Formats: sequence, structure tokens, C-alpha cells
Amino acid sequence: MILFRAIKNKWNEFEEKRPGIAQFLMFFLLSNGVTVLQLALMPLFRNIFNNTNLVDINFQVFPVGTAADGESAYFMFDHASGQLPEGGGGLAYFLAVQITIAIAQVINFFAQRNVTFKSNTSMKVAAMWYFIAYVGITFAAAAAQGFYKAPIYNLLMETWGLGSTGGTIADVITMIINSAISFWIFFPIFKIIFRRVPEEDEVADSTDTADSAEATA
Repeated sequence: MILFRAIKNKWNEFEEKRPGIAQFLMFFLLSNGVTVLQLALMPLFRNIFNNTNLVDINFQVFPVGTAADGESAYFMFDHASGQLPEGGGGLAYFLAVQITIAIAQVINFFAQRNVTFKSNTSMKVAAMWYFIAYVGITFAAAAAQGFYKAPIYNLLMETWGLGSTGGTIADVITMIINSAISFWIFFPIFKIIFRRVPEEDEVADSTDTADSAEATA
């Protein structure tokens, strides 16, 4: 308890002297905690959905051009039916990724708003903008995933012969990449939507102080 109190006091002192750096460090710490949660949930959900017929349902939507072969379409969400690495995981893989990210982001919203940024603005407005940012980042991360998902799973499961273990490792790697994309995009967005405005009593105290200073002068 004494050690915890000492650490807390040191942190409060650092936060007062370097608020910007302290804010980023707390954002980094919480983001990594959420990433660990995602790393635990992703293989779990994928194993659950892989035991259903969802893995055989093709989920390739939003074509955005041509793939590297110059012939086939490049899909923003490219999850062909069939088990990885032969297929793309189908609807099972899509749901495993998105449910994992959704759970993590709900936790991240409250943690970052209340702990990192100590925001006191409208939660509904912040949640609306957070959701918009989440959807945008989801699309961007999904588009990027088309470049690295298949090669990573194929390398670990087939080329290196790791089988299901390689699939789990690939789950971790792809989720880390997704989290890294979210990390660098979300911080500047959070700075905007998780603002902290002066409380009324703080404004009143500032006014009283100013009045007293004028009277003294």
C-alpha cells in the first residue's frame, strides 16, 4: 500500500510537470493492455467459429481494385470460404476478428476517456465520434490486411509446417498489426473527442482570483 501510494504520488508529480507525455504514456499502457486482451480473445473466437459452417460461407465484399496478380478483384474484406491457409477463413474469420476488436474497443473507450484524458464532455457525442472513427479504422485495417494475412498464415502453417500452432501464432501477429494501426490513428482522434473543459467551479475560482488580483493592484 505504501509503495503504491508513493508510485501514485510520483506519477501525479510527473503528470503536473509533463502532462502531454504523461497522457501519451497512459494511452500507450492502456492500449497495450487492450491489445493483450485481443490476443487472448482472437484465437478463442476463431476456434469457436471454425467449428461451425460459418467457415464455409464466403465473405468477400467491397472490391477496391485489382489484386497483385492483375486479374482477380481486391476486396476490402477478403475472407474466402475455407479454412486458412487454403481459404480465407470465411465469415468465421471475419466475425472472430470483428467481435474481438469490438469488445476491446468498448473497454478502450471508457478506459481512455476516464483514465487517460479525464474527459468531462458529453459521453454521447464522444461515443458517436468514437464509433465513426472505429468504423473508418476498421475499413482501413481490413484493406491493409489483404496484403499480409494470407502470406503470414501460409508461412507459419504451410512453409514452416506449424499447422494449428502456426495458425494461432498468425492470429497473434495479425491482431498486433491491427492494434498498431489503431494505436497511431486513435491517439490524435482521442485528443479531439476526449477533451476536458474547465468545470464551472474552476471557472468561478479563476474569476475570483482575477478579481482579487485587480483589487490588490
